[in-house]
Formats: sequence, C-alpha cells, structure tokens
Amino acid sequence: MADSSNAEAAPNTAAYDTFEDYLRLAVTEYYDRSWKNRRANFIALLMASGQMSHLAKDAVSGQKGLRNIAAGAVGVVALRLALRWALGGPLGILLTAATGASLIAFFLRNQKEISAKTGRFREQIESERAKFEEIQSGYRANRYEARERNLMVDGQLKRFLSDLDEV
Repeated sequence: MADSSNAEAAPNTAAYDTFEDYLRLAVTEYYDRSWKNRRANFIALLMASGQMSHLAKDAVSGQKGLRNIAAGAVGVVALRLALRWALGGPLGILLTAATGASLIAFFLRNQKEISAKTGRFREQIESERAKFEEIQSGYRANRYEARERNLMVDGQLKRFLSDLDEV
C-alpha cells in the first residue's frame, strides 16, 4: 500500500522540480481538459509556452510512446493502402488539397484570437513562473517538506489552469 502512494508521488515530484517540467505538465493537462472546446486557446498556450518540441518528444518516448508509434505506423500503412485503392488519381489530390486548405483556414479564421491570446498567455506564464519560484525557494530553504511543496504546487497548477480558461 505504501509503495503505491510512493509510486504516485514520484511523477509529481519530478514534474515540480523545474518550471519547465511544471509548465509541460500544465500544457498536457490543459490539452486533456480543453482540446475539444478551446482549440485556439490550446494552440496559443502551446505557442506562448514554447513547449512544442518537448511535448512531442515526451509523446513518443517511453513504453507507451513506442506503442503509439507502432500503432500509428500500422495505421498509416493501412490508410495509405486504403486511400490508394479508393482514391487513386485526381480525387486523392483534391482531398489532400482540401485537408491542407482546412488547416490553413482554421488558423486564418482564428489568427486574431490566437495572436491576442498568445501575448496574454505569455504574461500569465511569467506570473506563474514567479509564483512557482517562490514556492520552490521556500522548499529549497527547508521551510516546506516535499509533500507540502507538492500540495502547494498542485493547488497552484489548478489555479493556473482555471486562470487560462478566463484569459
């Protein structure tokens, strides 16, 4: 029983050691919570945080990442064969162009919102960095134990995510 609580606490401890790890966790949780409803907000947060490459690396590393890569590779091969069979010729070119155009249209349609929120998210992230560093300095000065620090940072993370929804 004690081993399971230690196993659960270990990932949080690592996520709370540096602000970059904390921010990466915040972006991941924001994605889990809000991707379907607030795509433009998530894209703006991702751009403001500068965590794109780190999140991509985390998504493909480890046991779960290897399984996802393998499933994705099988899916791509199957999709390629199905598309070659069903959409060979000009129809495939038209669908590819339509997909690219829809991605560009989404960005252009939401460009003002994304650009405006990116600046506000950067300000929110800098404010969050100061709060995080204050908690970390208390932990480093032995004013808090690791458990107390984790609890404080976890509460700060919840506030940060709710503040992002209001921006």
